[in-house]
Amino acid sequence: MTRHEDKEAAVRRLLDTPHPPVPGNLAGQAAERGSRLLRRNRVARRAAWTLFALAVLAFVLWASVAQPWQVPAAETTPPFDGL
Repeated sequence: MTRHEDKEAAVRRLLDTPHPPVPGNLAGQAAERGSRLLRRNRVARRAAWTLFALAVLAFVLWASVAQPWQVPAAETTPPFDGL
């Protein structure tokens, strides 16, 4: 027997055994779990976008106050030799 035939025989043996009973409310439970997962994902996505928007807002506010694009003022003055 080849490996393929062994696998096929094992699958046939599994399919020939009696199938386990399926709960009657399985579809309802699956739908409820799916809606919970969708709701959780939606909340997580909204929280992530809110945090991103707050981070962008904080950066814009910091940049408008600090103005990092301007050259800093000289901290020392050059010597004055005019007298």
